[in-house]
Amino acid sequence: MRKSNIINTFQSLKNHNFRLLVLGMISMIGGMNVQMLARSQLGWDLTSSSLAVTMVGIGFAPPMLLFSFFGGVVSDRFDNKQIIQVGQFGVICITTFIAISIFTNTITIYHLITVSLFQGTFWAFMMPARQAIISELVPESQLNNAVALNAAGMSLTTMISPAIGGLIYHFFGPGYTYILITLFCIVAVICTSMLPSLKKSPKESRNLSKEISQVISLVKNNSILGYVLSLVLFTTLLSMPTRTLFAPYSSEVINGGPLQVGLMLASIGGGALMGTLIVASLGQNIKKGKLILMTSVLSGSSILFLGFSHLTILSIVLCFFLGLGDAGRRSLSPSMIMEKTPIEFRGRVMGIYAMSFGFIPLGALPLGYIADSIGVDSAFITAGITLIIISLIFNRKSVRES
Repeated sequence: MRKSNIINTFQSLKNHNFRLLVLGMISMIGGMNVQMLARSQLGWDLTSSSLAVTMVGIGFAPPMLLFSFFGGVVSDRFDNKQIIQVGQFGVICITTFIAISIFTNTITIYHLITVSLFQGTFWAFMMPARQAIISELVPESQLNNAVALNAAGMSLTTMISPAIGGLIYHFFGPGYTYILITLFCIVAVICTSMLPSLKKSPKESRNLSKEISQVISLVKNNSILGYVLSLVLFTTLLSMPTRTLFAPYSSEVINGGPLQVGLMLASIGGGALMGTLIVASLGQNIKKGKLILMTSVLSGSSILFLGFSHLTILSIVLCFFLGLGDAGRRSLSPSMIMEKTPIEFRGRVMGIYAMSFGFIPLGALPLGYIADSIGVDSAFITAGITLIIISLIFNRKSVRES
């Protein structure tokens, strides 16, 4: 029985093309996680300002808000493989630029903010395509498993790559860290290039306004879909910005540095990996709504207690539970969203899902201000309490039983 459960947990990895997608995703997200650490720590080293670090961390958000839905439209119209590859090449260009700026000693905080804006633009098109292509590569019966394993791969890189990045930054500096990021992205391009091209059927209409109204009508008429997208928005709004504050949190609260930041991010990855593997083993017919609500409360509670922690080991443990809560956002939410969405609309709906990252400044800027004015610990406490309250507001029977 146990052997059967293990086999079922990894069933979608029998698909060769899905394995290539996961390998490319692991490499790309690995580079992104190292960059998240390096960009935050480099911003702190350049300015010693929590607000400046926050600005660097959220620079990607405006393009995500502006372009993610259009990225979804592009995903529904064109080959998702090609969309992903164009974005990957773009990321390679900007990480190479930052590496050169560091080695020539011309790097400034404005370079980091500008590059963050470009990165957000590339991800606004890559993210809907990367989610939608999963349903094109695996059968519908394996969709929940595939989405969960895709999220597990992301969690694995979140667990390992920040620790590696923290060590390299600590011992060799930011320049070599950005070289590592670029190498991660190159591996991702190679893996993605081996995927088959998936041509789309011709659309009845190429009218953009009609395509927008169709997907808005779909979300409006499907209350469960609307609730899940809204909860994803608030979870992202309050959970993700706290990570942009890990560098000042490490410095001011637990008296650490980039190594401690890397360990905290790695712990988040470990918790998320465990959570997503559990989800992958549960099968297709589970009550995802109830689990999404539970993981959202867990994320809020973990952030709240991080605000009270002044011990490195305790903060690392709490980050593990924060990652466990992340499993809801990373695997259950996109899986449930795709299940509730007809296949011809999935790119656009996943574009709305990706737009949630564009709202991060609405949470990050106030938290950055609180961190500078009162303290980083107060910012974490505020975010944690708010997320718990919002999760309880969404605790509806229709969502729990979905």
